[in-house]
Amino acid sequence: MSSLVPITAPFFALVLCGWLAGRLRALPEAAIPGLNAFVLYFALPCLLFRFGAGTPVLQLLDPTILAVWLLGAVLLGAATVVLTLGPGIGLKDAAFGALVAVFPNTGFMGVPLLVALLGPQAAGPTICVLSADLVVTTTACLALAEAQEHGRHGAWTAARRILRGVAKNPMPWAIALGALFSVMDWRLWGPADAVVRMLADAASPVALFTIGAVLWRAGQHAHTRTPPGLYVPVAAAKLLAHPLLVLGLGLAAQALALPLADFALMVIVLVAALPSASNVAMLAERWGADTGRVARIIMSSTAAAFVSFTAIAAAWGIQSR
Repeated sequence: MSSLVPITAPFFALVLCGWLAGRLRALPEAAIPGLNAFVLYFALPCLLFRFGAGTPVLQLLDPTILAVWLLGAVLLGAATVVLTLGPGIGLKDAAFGALVAVFPNTGFMGVPLLVALLGPQAAGPTICVLSADLVVTTTACLALAEAQEHGRHGAWTAARRILRGVAKNPMPWAIALGALFSVMDWRLWGPADAVVRMLADAASPVALFTIGAVLWRAGQHAHTRTPPGLYVPVAAAKLLAHPLLVLGLGLAAQALALPLADFALMVIVLVAALPSASNVAMLAERWGADTGRVARIIMSSTAAAFVSFTAIAAAWGIQSR
């Protein structure tokens, strides 16, 4: 485990730097949405495009990986809703709890971290599950959250709102464009390639710094003082139950002779071991959910993931490269 700390520690240290920058007011709160927009609309799409363009399309849309991942999301998400729904937690908040339990911080943290640990070949399975979460998992959980306030006549309005949000997210489009370039064996023109490369190089450090700043901002806008019993179990499920569930489903797929390589299984288990996606805090604020609970789940899972993620990677036998 100690041999992995020099690789994993800088990633979590940059998250801490972003949090401290917000906490100490070195980064104005008004600047955080702009920083997040730079990562979301410029740097990260360029990073995903470059990895997508350099990865065979069947790795980006591997049906076995998608089946294992989405089945795990359904099982853990449903269990989270059933076990947390009750007094003080309505359907909307239970749905957002399910989303943070099954949606890892794959884009902002997972892609650069796993590539640093395992090499460029880890990008394909990582981007594959990221695509599933951006399009399927997020849509399903938001639809469940909307079900609390919309009857049958408002369902289409809610669906259109969710689909518009998915369509405006540049990350799936960047992945799709990269896949197209991969299939057609296209290359960007020299100056354009240089711009994309420069933005992609900025994605990892700025995204990690932004995670910390976004988490600090989410804590500032939390409207509730959530008791630990309402968020610690969900954070624990994200860091422990999620990777164990994906591992079990992956081994079952291999036992059924489905095409799932050991390396790809290792990658998606490590993705599942990542902390909750930080952008869910902004979604919770936009949808009027309990931002305090969501923010605390994300913050606690991010803080604890330095130990849990490193331990899981070490248990798999991964060594520093």
